[in-house]
Amino acid sequence: MKKIVLLMALASITLGRAQDLNDIFVSGVADAERFANAYLAPVSEASIYSISNGWYNSADSKPLGGFEISIIGNMTGFKNKDDKKAFLLDPADYENLDFVQNPGQARLVATGLGDIEGVEVFVEGQNGLFRDEFELPSGLASENLNFIPSGYLQGSVGLVKGLEVKARFLPKIKFDDDAKIGLFGAGLQYDFTKMLPADKVLPVAIAAVIGYTNLDGEYDFTDSSTINGSDQRIEANFKTWNFSAVVSTTKIPVINFYGGLGYISGKSDIDLLGTYEARGPFFTETVVDPFTVSEKVSGVSANLGTKIKLGFFRLNAEYNISEFSTFTFGINFGFR
Repeated sequence: MKKIVLLMALASITLGRAQDLNDIFVSGVADAERFANAYLAPVSEASIYSISNGWYNSADSKPLGGFEISIIGNMTGFKNKDDKKAFLLDPADYENLDFVQNPGQARLVATGLGDIEGVEVFVEGQNGLFRDEFELPSGLASENLNFIPSGYLQGSVGLVKGLEVKARFLPKIKFDDDAKIGLFGAGLQYDFTKMLPADKVLPVAIAAVIGYTNLDGEYDFTDSSTINGSDQRIEANFKTWNFSAVVSTTKIPVINFYGGLGYISGKSDIDLLGTYEARGPFFTETVVDPFTVSEKVSGVSANLGTKIKLGFFRLNAEYNISEFSTFTFGINFGFR
């Protein structure tokens, strides 16, 4: 099933959800854009929080020439986020869309994260000459999925005293010939305790971390579209910043602990692109690149984690508490 294949990557989930909006076009571009904004906003928000994590596993910056290469995975949960899994759809706010049952009355419908199924709506032409009924899309929870995954490779290298540079990367990956994603990012970590004469004996390190992540995805659904046209696709772009203050222990053999307090800021743009030809009484002309759904997110985050060092090999795990909380796991290889 294509949707399950797309779950292998964060952006592909968002793109797959957006493709489900295809039927809404029978109600017209204005209605489709209004619905898309409400439906996709929680998915975009959770995605921004997901890819913002995993920038550090210690406040103790590496010395000159020290390095670490990591495989990082994130699981951002929304199981208990009922307010993000549904939104109130009021037909009075739409030009042509209404419910088959209890028309004219507002009701909750699923967002891209939700599990409300079987909600039927209709579009009707003047004098009843045209009527089209279809079911609104549900969300990830209806497929028993209550998290959004993300993953990437990350590298860190120590430079001058206390300064560490970081980079993360996910090469452009293509799924099922229709979807592709790629990710890159860069960050800096500065260990303030390296400035102190007694940094070798202090039991903790204190650092500041800044990280930027950019994720791009594309999903071509021309072949599966129910609307005539060409080059129909969705392009998504996510940009995030993470600003954190970090503290970690440094003197415990093999295992150490770390925690951070941060601020996350991000923006997503999901562009519906291509040519969409007339269908029905409200969508009567060819439309090119109909609209963009944008979402801005910002919020405080805090995390606690642990890191185990076994020579060249290290493991770390952390739990991040924020608007969308995330579990992060890292497999690391390095030399300090």
